[in-house]
Amino acid sequence: MPRLRVVAVAARLPGWAEQACADYARRMPRGYEVERISLKKIPHKREAWIVLDEKGKDLTTPQFAALLGRDATFLIGGADGLPAEVKQDARLVLRISSFTLPHALAQVVLLEQIYRAATLLTGHPYHRA
Repeated sequence: MPRLRVVAVAARLPGWAEQACADYARRMPRGYEVERISLKKIPHKREAWIVLDEKGKDLTTPQFAALLGRDATFLIGGADGLPAEVKQDARLVLRISSFTLPHALAQVVLLEQIYRAATLLTGHPYHRA
């Protein structure tokens, strides 16, 4: 199964957001476990990240689900976003909303969408088209 990671550049999440993220991570179908990593800054070693940015590409749920077919590392920037070179080197720049979201809410929305996509792929009735 693919390795899924959510990397967030930020301070500690507020309790409500941590609880929601942990809940979605715990509920993932077998084979779609998500590792959550919090960083203070972006490491020099770059990966083919899927970067979250309000100017990124819009995907439908089935299109997003297709991303889970292989290893995926999602990167959420801090309060000042991400450097242009990180976005330029990304495997994909993805928009989860046209709105600017608080960092904590962006993590919750991303975890919910990963959960939704994984349940779609495994035939669970959570996602209704």
